Amino acid sequence: MNRFTWDQRITRAEELAEISPFACEVIDFYLVVARFQKALYGYVRQVERKSSPGNSFRDALDLTILLPRFSGFLNTIRDAAPAMLAECAKQLSGESEQRWEELLCAVWRGTDLENLLHAEAFFARGFLQPYAEFVAERLTNHPLHTETAVCPICNSEPVVGVLREEQLGARRSFICSLCAYEWSFPRTVCPGCGEDRNDALAVFTSENFEHVRVDACDTCKCYIKTVDLTRNGLAVPVVDELASIPLTLWAREHGYIKLQSNLLAV
Repeated sequence: MNRFTWDQRITRAEELAEISPFACEVIDFYLVVARFQKALYGYVRQVERKSSPGNSFRDALDLTILLPRFSGFLNTIRDAAPAMLAECAKQLSGESEQRWEELLCAVWRGTDLENLLHAEAFFARGFLQPYAEFVAERLTNHPLHTETAVCPICNSEPVVGVLREEQLGARRSFICSLCAYEWSFPRTVCPGCGEDRNDALAVFTSENFEHVRVDACDTCKCYIKTVDLTRNGLAVPVVDELASIPLTLWAREHGYIKLQSNLLAV
């Protein structure tokens, strides 16, 4: 499936900032992060362009090219983030490179995440995403057919669902929260617990975002947003999911918990 480029994400965020005033703060901050990520992705492609693609995602982390750029990411966040996150960025900037390495490795491998602060996980995931996308694009053993609830490339949770036109209906897929790989998943199954009874699966939409919906499960109380590209072909799922704050508020008010937080945890 085609990936959405960094330019597509940035352009869509700029569009939504103009038509969604209630999400301006979030989108403006996302734009700062996305522009850094775009530059980091370009740097990684240039540095690694002659290296051989591997066949294992978890073994592909090369901190020798990433660590020198981490302080720049922290400084970018410190200058643009809300006060509490900016303070966390300042504190983490003063930590040793060994601490940075431990943090990045934990998020990359998906280990000991419960021991990380939310801000630490944000810094690591936001910084690693461009590299993870680059690695996933070049893997030589992409799965051809899978309907797993987690990413078949890096085993991370999906951040958003997507509906794409297929014959007489629409097919659902998920986009990974770390490497942005997209894979198919059944429309009427909860990715949190496997529930497939229609009466236990709730759907909510808002007139502000008619092409975005909440797919919630009353059995495990988790939810994931789904972006319907058959309703709005200009949408960019990870950006529209981020901007559809009214849907997030509705889900919280009704006791649902997001399967996987988006990059900004909104």
